[in-house]
Amino acid sequence: MKSIVLLGASGSIGVQTIDVVLNHSDEFVIKALSIGYNVKVLKDILTKVHPEIVCVVRKEDAQALSSEYPDIRFVYGDEGLVELAGLDGYDVLVNALVGFAGLLPTMRAIETGHDIALANKETLVVGGSFVMEAAKKHGVSLYPIDSEHSAIFQCLQGNQHHEVKRLIVTASGGSFRNRTRDQLKGVTVQEALSHPNWSMGAKITIDSATMMNKGFEVIEAHWLFGFDFDHIDVVMHPESVVHSMVEFVDTAVVAQLGTPDMRLPIQYALSWPRRLSLPGESLDFTKLSALHFAPASFERFPLLGLAYEVGRRQGNLPAVLNAANEVANQAFRDGRIEFLDIEDLVISTVNEFEFKKEITFEDVLEADAKAREIVEMKIKEKM
Repeated sequence: MKSIVLLGASGSIGVQTIDVVLNHSDEFVIKALSIGYNVKVLKDILTKVHPEIVCVVRKEDAQALSSEYPDIRFVYGDEGLVELAGLDGYDVLVNALVGFAGLLPTMRAIETGHDIALANKETLVVGGSFVMEAAKKHGVSLYPIDSEHSAIFQCLQGNQHHEVKRLIVTASGGSFRNRTRDQLKGVTVQEALSHPNWSMGAKITIDSATMMNKGFEVIEAHWLFGFDFDHIDVVMHPESVVHSMVEFVDTAVVAQLGTPDMRLPIQYALSWPRRLSLPGESLDFTKLSALHFAPASFERFPLLGLAYEVGRRQGNLPAVLNAANEVANQAFRDGRIEFLDIEDLVISTVNEFEFKKEITFEDVLEADAKAREIVEMKIKEKM
């Protein structure tokens, strides 16, 4: 039985991870979990699973919950997340946190010899070289949870790196895939959050609409699978049936298809190399009228093009890209800026930031903090 530490239990990936665990209670058990501010959701979770340790954001919540649940140890804050990641006696960390907050717990889990099932793409976007170097040093495996990276991971099984010609990452196009740039002026937060295919958290849904999410996935694929950016392509695929593909040197293309159900990549990351049963809807080819594919335009989605540029240059720019996007994304959701302002803020911050090629881990943290300050200042100037 695999023992799991789950970070981000109340988010979309976290909830579905718990569903996978409950569906295979003979295979998996949750040793510890973290949640944000939603104590009500946590209490519901604790009726289903029985962790030894729980991390919340606020100290006062941890103290109140300790009285209510004396058999559970409660910790809090970023320090609590790192403590959970470094626990003894578990097998795999499921990192379903959102944003930069996922990096330090991932590093701690790797340093203490734990495998990672990774849904927090910012970990590799911001700290890819450090994460992969640490994983190699400590003999730790990283299993992708993103549907696109899980698809590539599945397609690569039984094949050699030198046999691959390119990775093909599919993109739904997000909430505004059928709109021109002119039609994006004045769109609402609610419109942006209405993804046509997937049920995801608010931050990633907005990132999907700007295609920043796909840009992050390209950078993540580079680190996970070891291919340069000239051998990673993005194609538009609005149906989200083909989750991604791999083309081999003999021109054969292997694709992973399925219904848009995130439980599949979550479960595969936990059960690999085995496949376990999964209740849910099977893909019915007789009901598929057509599958469409088209090039991904950097002109239409400039943040995707920026991600390629940043990925190639590396240094401190990935940290800047992620930090600028996190702040701008949140500002749009808070009603402080317009949708198209997200692109302007991210692009201008990356272009204006002092580039540093050779970096330390501390440089990553510094670039993250400074980029956030710059974007906040730009937002205030707009208001």
